[in-house]
Amino acid sequence: MTDAAGEGVRLQKVLARAGFGSRRTCDDLIAAGRVRVDGAVAVLGRRVDAETVLILVDGAPVGVRPGLVYYLLNKPVGVVTTADDPQGRPVVVGLVPDEPRVFPVGRLDLDTEGLLLLTNDGEIANRITHPSYGVEKEYVVHVEGSPTRSVLRQLREGVELDDGVTAPARVTPVEPNVLRLVIHEGRNRQVRRMCDAVGHPVIRLVRTRIGPLADRSIRPGTWRHLETDELRALERAVADGA
Repeated sequence: MTDAAGEGVRLQKVLARAGFGSRRTCDDLIAAGRVRVDGAVAVLGRRVDAETVLILVDGAPVGVRPGLVYYLLNKPVGVVTTADDPQGRPVVVGLVPDEPRVFPVGRLDLDTEGLLLLTNDGEIANRITHPSYGVEKEYVVHVEGSPTRSVLRQLREGVELDDGVTAPARVTPVEPNVLRLVIHEGRNRQVRRMCDAVGHPVIRLVRTRIGPLADRSIRPGTWRHLETDELRALERAVADGA
């Protein structure tokens, strides 16, 4: 689109609608050179069509399309990470509002619990799940036995699985049989398979963080909307892929 007079909506109004503060605050963001439109530094008075241009604030894309929702859910054990289940088991979309329709970003196994993002924003969902963007997922892992230093080193350096060696992980012992493990690949049942491979099967698995998103106050089976600053942090985390 062009920047001709009368076309589009004033940029500060678009930013204000997206949650960046008052129009005066958004004016200040633009004046400070922190806003780009299609790669160019924006100027005060710029008009845009928010549906067709890419707007960045501090390098992070601005989600300005209407109707997008982001639910952070604490998935309980026994709930399936799908929209429906042929076996009639409870599904995660049944724990959030019916409208607008959303989908889970990635998946947690039936017997895994913890944080799960549900949204109707396909672009950000793809970036979170695609390994090239390196979005971290953090888990608290209760295992059988007490992993030795040698086992921890294996987990950190990479474990040989039937679909290849895992990427390096961050592993911190919390208790003798409890680990805090951070990965960014997201293979099917990856954490469980990693622990099986080093001789310490998982007893309980809880996801505690997705990129910058973490909240211990959400009770199992309940959800909340992402706050504006959380969405901005998430957009920054997925702004640059490999």
